[in-house]
Order: sequence, then structure tokens, then C-alpha cells
Amino acid sequence: MSLPVSPREGASVHHLPNARPELHPDNPGIPLDLEQVRAVRANLSAIQRRTATLPTRRTVKKEWQAAWLVKAIQCIDLTTLSGDDTEGRVRRLCAKARQPLRADLQEALGLAGRPVTVAAVCVYHRFVATAVAALEGSGIPVAAVSTGFPAGLAPFETRLAEIEASVAAGAREIDIVITREHVLNGNWQALYDEVKAFKQACGPAHMKSILATGDLRTLRNVGRASVVAMQAGSDFIKTSTGKEGVNATLPVALVMTRAIRAYREATGHVVGFKPAGGISTAKDAMAFQFLMKEELGNDWLQPALFRFGASSLLADIERQLEYFVTGRYASFDHHAMA
Repeated sequence: MSLPVSPREGASVHHLPNARPELHPDNPGIPLDLEQVRAVRANLSAIQRRTATLPTRRTVKKEWQAAWLVKAIQCIDLTTLSGDDTEGRVRRLCAKARQPLRADLQEALGLAGRPVTVAAVCVYHRFVATAVAALEGSGIPVAAVSTGFPAGLAPFETRLAEIEASVAAGAREIDIVITREHVLNGNWQALYDEVKAFKQACGPAHMKSILATGDLRTLRNVGRASVVAMQAGSDFIKTSTGKEGVNATLPVALVMTRAIRAYREATGHVVGFKPAGGISTAKDAMAFQFLMKEELGNDWLQPALFRFGASSLLADIERQLEYFVTGRYASFDHHAMA
């Protein structure tokens, strides 16, 4: 059995690379353009219609579905952000990141000998050094949540220091959280200055800006916050911390991806997208992949520009791939820690 590796419109992923792709160039940002920010609108009914029909309009089956799911694995930021995290749990997560698919399944899928890994491992600063050591030699980067995650209400200097400490400890990606108050009050200059300062503190590390969209109240606020975060130099914009009452949704994703497209058209700079929180099934993951393909194209199906923030998602993808190979579903506890 061998998975398809060339594109077919509406079916397969763009390609299944033999090596980990290079990270995309940094987004240098631009000066704050309040005219562009205030021009953002969101037609709620149109957005809801568009996203409601997405999972029914585009479907893939059999080996093509398996190829999309393997690609989804390669785009996962495998995450543990619990109060009871331990070094042992982080090391087990890193082992899973190195080998997210059981060797027998990978061989049955025709991928034996090919490096199938997740995109990154995401942890609190406390565990950055542990994860870096556990992933040594794998090429898998460590992402650290920072800036007073998840609320982002720690003193400003403390948040900057946390970024710098995580980078010094070996984190190659930093997931920052914005101050939601700036968005709710329409204080776009304050939001821009905050995100720009965070980007400078990241130095060589790539920065993902978490908008915590479930706290922003309206899709227009989501769109405007996306624009400001990109203008300030965010390399990715991310939906959620996973701790809000509402996390990643397709309507929010549509607003954010169209903001990314408009920013690229206006500036030539590319920005990645990361839905996070509440994405726990293979079916959910594929709906987001379909949205990326339709709104931004095949380049945004690669881990350089697209990530899932997830933990339990990997287990369900493994179950679906095992069903494809064997015709039987396994229980969740049949698979190693995800």
C-alpha cells in the first residue's frame, strides 16, 4: 500500500515531503495602518453559511483521506499545558513526537523509512529544557507558551523576560498571548506596541500570536486583532489558548485566513495560521485543512505555515489510519501517549 504524493484537486494533499520543510521567512511587519484596521468588517450570516457547508462540499475517501491525515500529523504542535505536567510526561510526549505513528502502521501505509514527525512540541517554559534535551537530533522544534499564558495579565516586563528565558533555554518558537483588553477597548496602538515588543524579545525564534478569539466577542474584533498582530510582525496568528470557553471554530478561522490573504496581497509577507483548542477528531482536522486549501492554497497545508494546537487529536488520527489499514477501530488506550 502506498499513499498518493502528488496533488489532485479536491483530493490529496500537496505533497508528502521526505524531509522536514524549512520554516518560512520571518514576517518583518509594517507600520501600524489604522485605516486598514478600521476597514475590517465581518458579515456574520455569510461567514456562517460559508463554513457550515465546507465539510459537506469537500470530502476525501480511502487512500486520499489517509494522505490528508498523515499530513495533519505533520502539522500538529503536540501540546501539554496542564497544571500537573511533569518532566516524565514531557519526555513521553517528545518520544511520541518523534514517532507519532506506530511503525507497523507507517510501513503498511507505504511510508517505511520516511521521517513522519509532528511539527513541534509545545510546553510551558518550565519544561523547555527537558523537551529540548528529549528532542535532540530530531529536528523537531520546541515551542514555549509565554507572556503570562493563558490570561496574559502578568506585568509587561515579566512577560518580556519570560520570552527571553524560553529562547535562551532553546525554544525555537514562542506562542505569546495578547492583552484582550486592548482589543475590547479598540486600543490598536497599544496592541501593536505590545506585539511588536514581544516579537523583538523573540530574537531568532518564530512568534505565534494567540488572539484568544473566544474572549474577543465579535468576528470583527477577531479580524481587526489579526490585522494588527500581523502588522506588528507576528509570524503566525493563532486562535486560542485552549483555556477559553470557546476555542477554534471554522467561522473564526475563515476570518483569520482571509486577513492573512489580504495581508499577503498588500505587503507580500506570508503569515501562518494555527487553530488550537477543541480540535480532537480527524474529521474536525480535515475541515480546517479544507478551509486552508480553499482560502490560502496548498502552501498553507504545510507545517511551515499551518499548525494544529492539539493533544488528543493525534490519537483519533491514529485510530482512523489503523481502520484504513486493518478495517477495525482500536480503542484510544491502544495507542501510545498522544
